[in-house]
This record gives sequence, C-alpha cells and structure tokens, in this order.
Amino acid sequence: MLIKISHITFSSPIHWDLFYPIRQRLNSLEIKRPEIARLIVKLIPTQCPFARDIKLFGRTIVHIPPMCKLNPLYDELMNLRFRCLCFLADECGEDIEAYI
Repeated sequence: MLIKISHITFSSPIHWDLFYPIRQRLNSLEIKRPEIARLIVKLIPTQCPFARDIKLFGRTIVHIPPMCKLNPLYDELMNLRFRCLCFLADECGEDIEAYI
C-alpha cells in the first residue's frame, strides 16, 4: 500500500540562526567609555577592505566585489561602529573626522 502526499505546509518555517546570540550581544552593547569607543571605531573598518580591481596594462580585467555582505554579522558591526562614532561626537564632543 502506497500513500502519496502531494503537499505539506508548515505554519511557520524553522530558522536556525547560529549567530543570533552574538547579534543580540552586539546590538545590546552600551558605549560608556571613550577609550572603548575609540578602540571599536579603529578596529571596525569604514568600508570593506576586500574589494579589488585587477588591472593589466592599465585596464581593469577583473573586479572582485566586496565580500562584507557575506559576513553574517556585518550589519551589527556597522551599527556598533556608528553608535561609537555618535557617542564620541555627541557625548564626548570629539571631532570624528579622523575616523571617517
């Protein structure tokens, strides 16, 4: 006896986000010390350092796009960097031009 199941639906898809605890931790960090804010701003680059143009005789033959969006924590790290810059500018009154 064969049973044929043609269509199965689930009420909600199951997502396994292994980075969820790290995301939550990064998003919940409170910036309170200028030294820590400066360190974070220096450690997290302003733009993706991996984008490259490979040139031969002055002509671009291959463009390697930035791979940052493949980083599962990219948005959280950019948000953290932005919050640190805001803290330094608003709370500490620092000129953040050097960090941009």
